[in-house]
Amino acid sequence: MNPKALLDHHEIQPRKSLGQNFLHDPGVLEKIVALADVSRSDTVLEIGPGTGAMTRVLAREAKRVIAVELDDRLKPVLDDELSPYPNVWVIYQDILTVDVAALLRPDEFVVVANVPYYITSAILRHLLEAPHRPRRLVLTVQQEVAERLVAVPNDMSLLAVSVQFFGSARIVHHIKPAAFWPRPEVDSAVVRIDVYEQPPVDVPDEAMFFRVVRAGFSQKRKQLKNALGGGLALAHQQAAELIEQAGIDPRRRAETLTLEEWAALSRVVAANPVK
Repeated sequence: MNPKALLDHHEIQPRKSLGQNFLHDPGVLEKIVALADVSRSDTVLEIGPGTGAMTRVLAREAKRVIAVELDDRLKPVLDDELSPYPNVWVIYQDILTVDVAALLRPDEFVVVANVPYYITSAILRHLLEAPHRPRRLVLTVQQEVAERLVAVPNDMSLLAVSVQFFGSARIVHHIKPAAFWPRPEVDSAVVRIDVYEQPPVDVPDEAMFFRVVRAGFSQKRKQLKNALGGGLALAHQQAAELIEQAGIDPRRRAETLTLEEWAALSRVVAANPVK
């Protein structure tokens, strides 16, 4: 049954405030699960199962599916749709408040989700900065966000640096609005992020690395010496000297730096303590 018919049957209306656009195209759902390389030994964390369309596909392929749904109005729908699948467990909670490590450790796990577009960044931070991270994430996101995630220097953002520090990101599929109900006003894309066991660059520690990166992007349109100075409460001259010690031109802007250059800058800042 399509999502409109299911929700009409249960007298439920989609909530725009929750970003509810239900992915229902069977071919697209099968494609996403295939792109996630889900196997019978996998535990899968699904975020926003909605009407359970992707959950059913995942349940047929995975050992166990843990689905986290914010909207508890959908409980009768999911109870009906998922009753044939004893390997599915649905939790009615905000994913941003779920202790992922407590829920899934020690099991390795994969994330597969059609995430609400308005909290994509927050979900990525929550999962990638957790002490127990997924092996990979396969997420359906807004096309524009997907392009930001896989950006290269000259087009980098705080989000791109953050994600690429933790894993290798690539766009693996494109989805038209007709695959959803209600239809979104934008095209979507599927991003696969293969999470590293260790970061690909040498940093003093994650906290220092991200402190420096956030400072650098705090005034994106300004030269790095001004943005870093403002973000770390340094005089511009002191900021410029630190940036030069890292082998970077202080006049560059944050979006032009590579991951290795951010790592080099964080090492220099760590060696010259900033209060």
